[in-house]
Amino acid sequence: MTPIQWGILASVLTLAVVVAAAAVFLYDVLNAIIAFATFSFGVAITWILFAAPDVALTEAAVGAGITTTLLLVTIARTVRQSGDRLLEKVDPRAALTAILFTGLLATTVDNLPAIGSPQSPIATSPITSYYIENAYPETGVENAVTAVLAAYRGFDTLGEATVVIAAGLAVLVILQQEAYA
Repeated sequence: MTPIQWGILASVLTLAVVVAAAAVFLYDVLNAIIAFATFSFGVAITWILFAAPDVALTEAAVGAGITTTLLLVTIARTVRQSGDRLLEKVDPRAALTAILFTGLLATTVDNLPAIGSPQSPIATSPITSYYIENAYPETGVENAVTAVLAAYRGFDTLGEATVVIAAGLAVLVILQQEAYA
């Protein structure tokens, strides 16, 4: 990655962490949902920066789109709490547990291979070599990633597409109800 891409990635990840914290601590449900949608959009941008547009599209569609819509419909159909508080009361033990768990996960970052490293386990794996050498002859698809997604893992990809389409249809059915028409 270029220094500019690293800067963008750091900015997006910082925004995602700040917005995720806001989603947890905001008292008003609508504000928390908006913060969650912003977090999900930031994660989708992160996947784009990691050159995974299929994962980014799924995150944007399911996380920022469908989930946000379902949450907004849910609060529209329920009674909102009244109050002047902006932030939720935090249980110190739960906060400490979350911080310790996040710290534990952060310790694994140093063990991850560098992005694009030729020495990464995935780059040196015999499975990767097999896909690169045999994707076109076995599937007739020139792009190895497309060959893996569409041919070798076709049922998995079909299942993922089915979940996204079913969730989208569920949102449309909910929005077509009498209360929203």
